[in-house]
Amino acid sequence: MFDELINKLKNDTYITLETTPGHSPIFSPIIETIAELGLDKLVDAFTTTDNPLAKLKYNSLFAAKMLQERFNKPVIATMSMRDRNKIALQSDLLGANEVDVRAILALTGDPASISDQPHTKGVFEADSTLLLEIISCFNSGIDYAGKPLTQKPKEIYPFAVVNSYAKNPKTLQKKMQKKIKHGALGIITQPVYDLQNAKLLLELKEAANEECCNENKSAELILGIFPITKLRTAQFLSAHVPGIDVPDAWIEALRDAHEKGAEEEYRVGFELSKNLFLELKALHPKIHLMTANQFGLAKNILTDVTH
Repeated sequence: MFDELINKLKNDTYITLETTPGHSPIFSPIIETIAELGLDKLVDAFTTTDNPLAKLKYNSLFAAKMLQERFNKPVIATMSMRDRNKIALQSDLLGANEVDVRAILALTGDPASISDQPHTKGVFEADSTLLLEIISCFNSGIDYAGKPLTQKPKEIYPFAVVNSYAKNPKTLQKKMQKKIKHGALGIITQPVYDLQNAKLLLELKEAANEECCNENKSAELILGIFPITKLRTAQFLSAHVPGIDVPDAWIEALRDAHEKGAEEEYRVGFELSKNLFLELKALHPKIHLMTANQFGLAKNILTDVTH
């Protein structure tokens, strides 16, 4: 399952769909929605998020196990450095390994100060490269302290993230190099909204792969896309989310459409997003689709793309 996914990442078309577990003790309604829409037939894998924005959600590793069992598709489970120390990170990886949750997206995590849980403190023993290092140790049969594990874990497949925009692009290249050096096989970008931005990121990835290591390590870039169907979403992303650049042309088009009504606003946003998806897929068919669990929108994008 995972070997096939990595082969598709390196040599073929690769599309993953993000799922965000809810503020609930059950994840199955999300699974049922995905099944009803047939989304499992339109993607190569899923991802599960880990308490994004430091808001309490259902556990990403359990959600990954349930998705994999239901659809027989690999799932990349996110693990955040915000909520775990070295002991908890390793313990979770050991438990996940036996049930075949073995693709891990390493995140530093959003600050605990914005959590919906009172007086929450972030752990943050290090950034996400610590988790990449732990995975490398496990893949060698030892724990982070260098002690041999009683049994070598099944191989773990590490992924990482990078911003899609920076005033100084070289900073993005350095971040990519750091994550490649620590073993990331795939690097998922924040949402991209411009073809030229995507081309620049691919150039930076190539340079990072060439300059990073002498250890024959390399990573594939996975272009993130988050469809925008509302003006306020475009304005929020542009003004408040670092590392994302929403073109002025998108905001202006959505503003004009917004004045004509919600239906026109959605139509224009969908067309912009669909066309971008097609352009990115033609340029570099390694895509991570994020829709904040708007699975109907995800199906419309993917169906238009794949048929």
